[in-house]
Amino acid sequence: MRLLISFAALFFSVILLQLSSGGVGPLDVLSGLQLGFSRQQIGLLGSAHFFGFFIGCWWAPRLMGSIGHSRAFAAFTAAGAISLMAHMMVLDPYAWAIMRIGSGLCVAGCYTVIEAWLQAKVTNETRGRAMGIYRIVDMTGSLGAQMIVGVLVPASYVSYNLLAIGCCAALLPITLTKVKQPETPASPRLRPRLAFERSPLAAAGVVVAAVSSASFRMVGPIYGQEVGLSASQIAYFLAAFVLGGAVAQFPVGWLADKYDRRWVLIWLSVAAMLSCAVTVFSAGTGTTGVMLTAGLFGLTTFPIYSVAAAHAHDFASSAERVELSAALMFYFAVGAIFAPFLASVLIETHGPTALFIMVSVAHAVLVAFGLIRMRARDTSKDRTRYVYAPRTSFLVGRLTGKSRDKH
Repeated sequence: MRLLISFAALFFSVILLQLSSGGVGPLDVLSGLQLGFSRQQIGLLGSAHFFGFFIGCWWAPRLMGSIGHSRAFAAFTAAGAISLMAHMMVLDPYAWAIMRIGSGLCVAGCYTVIEAWLQAKVTNETRGRAMGIYRIVDMTGSLGAQMIVGVLVPASYVSYNLLAIGCCAALLPITLTKVKQPETPASPRLRPRLAFERSPLAAAGVVVAAVSSASFRMVGPIYGQEVGLSASQIAYFLAAFVLGGAVAQFPVGWLADKYDRRWVLIWLSVAAMLSCAVTVFSAGTGTTGVMLTAGLFGLTTFPIYSVAAAHAHDFASSAERVELSAALMFYFAVGAIFAPFLASVLIETHGPTALFIMVSVAHAVLVAFGLIRMRARDTSKDRTRYVYAPRTSFLVGRLTGKSRDKH
């Protein structure tokens, strides 16, 4: 309880940030559809978000070093709030794309500050519990963000204003805390080649994880509307995906620690392809069927990033963990930038099921590549622990690094 109280301000900011930033993606899709945006233009919004996210991951540690944690957090929050409030002032998809760069910048920057602060406060004795609570808080906020879409009116100034209020409210716990700001951590060098050198399969795995997750979260509401879901039902549809991913973490983590992680990755991708097929063929079975398949899709695709990351860390030294985590995040960001736009183009051309066909093809490539890599070398004998790795900032490796060294 004392640990929870000591981190209460940071965790409260995480929930408020998730509710505002996590809700804007699906709200933009529903608003764009109502305003007559094309599918490609809506997909561009999701890609723009992850472009801003990548910039924020790279820039935030440097900004913290210049102006400090609290001021950096305030600057990134302001960028997010401005982008939210400006939506209904300029009803243009390309203007919205620029605004979504601001929201992505806000998410990455704020999470970088929060995780740097957490890293400075945890000890080896409290790290495991702190990270466990942090993951629960992050997942709860993400789940709530999907649900909030069901009560927001699309293309409404009030809806975007409410999200902006949540973003601004995230400022209060951190800026009002009496806890002294920690020393600014050194920003990790971004070495994308490091991930590929340690494990080409892991690098491919996080790209495929991005294709699955970013496409579904940013373009999934288009599919939901096409199969007849209302706005409130789309909220449950997206929440089912997040809940499925949360449920999968423990059993998949157990499997990844017990068996060859390459086989776990391969079979997860096979299961993901099956879940895509079930989703396509159950589109006309009613609301319950659509919700169940969304949960199944999250169950099979959500853990892939963490399994791939664990496999990469099996081949890394303790000194490389932070930079390796940043490199994996880089590959995830690249995949997430391109996936929503490509998915929207395919939906526009071939219909809503094209989203899941695209994801299936990505997983089929990962299965083939995994089998090839298994012939290239043996797995590592000295394996790290499976750790659920949030895709939040380049600094998250500082929080998870020591946990991976425990066998």
